[in-house]
Amino acid sequence: MSRHEHANAGVFGVTMGNDGALRGARGSCRTIPMTDAQLDSRDLFAAGRLITITHGEHTYQLRLTAQNKLILTK
Repeated sequence: MSRHEHANAGVFGVTMGNDGALRGARGSCRTIPMTDAQLDSRDLFAAGRLITITHGEHTYQLRLTAQNKLILTK
């Protein structure tokens, strides 16, 4: 498990690895269909309302709100 996965082990959400696969907080993996560089947010949030995204040295959280809005925070 990477440093990033250890840091987020208690977070209910998924992490997208460098290979493009999404991994749950406990290491499970799933594939999300992508068409013409587009994916459906329902597929992203199927496992929960929080996604952790690593971009270079930075970590971001993408949340789906109760009002069905997306919020990206660093």
